[in-house]
Amino acid sequence: MTNPVIETILSRTAAKYYDPAATMSDDEIRELVRIGTTAPTSFHLQNWRFIAVRTPEAKARLKPIAWNQPAVGDAAVTFIICGQLVETSVIPQRLAPLVEAGVMPADMVAEWEIPARDLYMAYPQRRRDEAIRTATFGAATIIYAARSLGLGSTPMIGFDADAVHREFGLSADEIPVMLLSIGTERPGNWAQKPRRPITEVLDFV
Repeated sequence: MTNPVIETILSRTAAKYYDPAATMSDDEIRELVRIGTTAPTSFHLQNWRFIAVRTPEAKARLKPIAWNQPAVGDAAVTFIICGQLVETSVIPQRLAPLVEAGVMPADMVAEWEIPARDLYMAYPQRRRDEAIRTATFGAATIIYAARSLGLGSTPMIGFDADAVHREFGLSADEIPVMLLSIGTERPGNWAQKPRRPITEVLDFV
C-alpha cells in the first residue's frame, strides 16, 4: 500500500519554473508557516522567523540581491528563512504554554533553562549552529507541506546575505539562512534526481 507521506517526500524536487500568474493568499502562506513551525527546535526555543516576500514591490527588492534568480520573481512567495542566535533567557516564555496546558510541570522549566544556558551561551559557534539548524528544520517542513498541497519549492543559498539583512530589516541576532520559493509549477521541471547509492552513505555499527 502506498504511503502518502513517503510519496510526497520521494516526489519532491527543486522547481526551476513557476507560473508567474499563480498567487497564494496570505492565509495560505500563514498555514504553510504554521505547519513549518511544528518542526523540532532545541529546548523548544523556536528561534526562527519567516519573511514572506510576495508583493511585486518586495520581489523587486529581493531579486537583485538574490542573483536575479527567476524563482524569486515568478513564484507566488519567497520566504527569507531566518534563524535567530540562541538566547536561553526566553525559555520560560516559550515553555509557558506547555505549563498552562498541563503538558509540563512548572518546576521542570528551570531543568530546561539551566542546561540550555550551559550548552549555548558561552559558545558563539553553538548559538549560530543552532540558529541554522532550527531554520533548516522549519524550511524542510514547509517544503514537504507545500509538496503535499501540489506546490513546487526552491531552496536557495544564492543571495547577498548582508544586503538581505539591510534591505529587509533583520535584527542583529538573525541570520538569513536560505531563501525558499513556493508556488505553482509550470511544465519543464525535472523529476526527482537519482541519489547516491545507500551503500555509499550508510554504515552499520
